[in-house]
Amino acid sequence: MTRTSILLLAMALAVAAAGWAQDAATAASAAAPAAPFADLRRQAPVRGDAQAGAGKATVCAACHGPQGVAVAPTFPNLAGQSATYLYVQLKQFKEGQRRDPVMSGQAAPLSDADMRDLAAYYASLAPKPAGPADESSRGAQLYAAGDPANGIPPCQGCHGADAQGPRPVPNGKPQPPWASFPHLRGQSAIYLAKALGDYKSGARADSSNARVMQGVAQTLGDEDVQALGAYLSTR
Repeated sequence: MTRTSILLLAMALAVAAAGWAQDAATAASAAAPAAPFADLRRQAPVRGDAQAGAGKATVCAACHGPQGVAVAPTFPNLAGQSATYLYVQLKQFKEGQRRDPVMSGQAAPLSDADMRDLAAYYASLAPKPAGPADESSRGAQLYAAGDPANGIPPCQGCHGADAQGPRPVPNGKPQPPWASFPHLRGQSAIYLAKALGDYKSGARADSSNARVMQGVAQTLGDEDVQALGAYLSTR
């Protein structure tokens, strides 16, 4: 066998091996069970031990800050979010309804008690102060009233008039899972745009809340997303 023939044979074997590896990876992915859909419409309020959570949050501080205020605009602020919302997010990362190269791995080893304690800890922290916002801006209009002509609903319907989460009035009637909705005030425009983009693309889809946001995100153009981000990041 000539040197050229040997080289050609080696190349063919390498290509075949790569194909076999790809086929094996595809088969493994297909065999992996799908994450269960998370129906949050009857999500019960979550409680945990904030003091215990403080001792478990050391790793979290690398991205979300020692007081729950993110160290970079690509990460969300956690301080002051409801414990129920934070618990649900951790559980979804753990179970696979949400996927992230960092957070999926961080949530994987957490017990249910760990998630409750971490959620309670960050819920106990003071939220990031936000500066004055332009209430005459396009973002303010979209947040408060939506844009009926373009099918855009008002954000305040779920996230509260002041963007700090809704304030349901107890009236004995069934209510939406208010505590599983985030407050948006003070989140960075970069993070908000990423979140809306994930809903629009379907990257976040496997919960009842995500399905609602998917529909909302489909109504928003790029300029609408920028306007909402600019408004909420300064509120």
